[in-house]
Amino acid sequence: KLPLTVEEIMNFGESNRELFIKSSTYSIIPITVTEMGLTISWIFSSDPKSISFSVVYQESEDTPLDQCKVLIPMTRCNSHKETIRGQVKVRNTGIYTLIFDNTFSRFISKRVFYHLAVERPVIYDGSDFP
Repeated sequence: KLPLTVEEIMNFGESNRELFIKSSTYSIIPITVTEMGLTISWIFSSDPKSISFSVVYQESEDTPLDQCKVLIPMTRCNSHKETIRGQVKVRNTGIYTLIFDNTFSRFISKRVFYHLAVERPVIYDGSDFP
């Protein structure tokens, strides 16, 4: 578990991070978001073999996991063959959790190389209009 804030992700720079996920386990990256309208995006690859990936939304830390909203259902990704990219639009404040799941693998641990980014919407105020 690696809780992150929007500011921490914005300070990621261009570097990739690495997760080591043992066989039969999973790893989560909860991102606490306090403003709406942001876009959280990710890029990841895995080595060796595939990893399952999901994104869930939790209103607060007190919200039971079975009441979390699944934004991206658990999907097995061939991220060892191609880079996986995706994004989610922040419609509500709360905790957006990325889940890298290796529970299907009984013997093989995986490395996941990932990069996160957060974009604020560009709000056009017409100030450059003559």
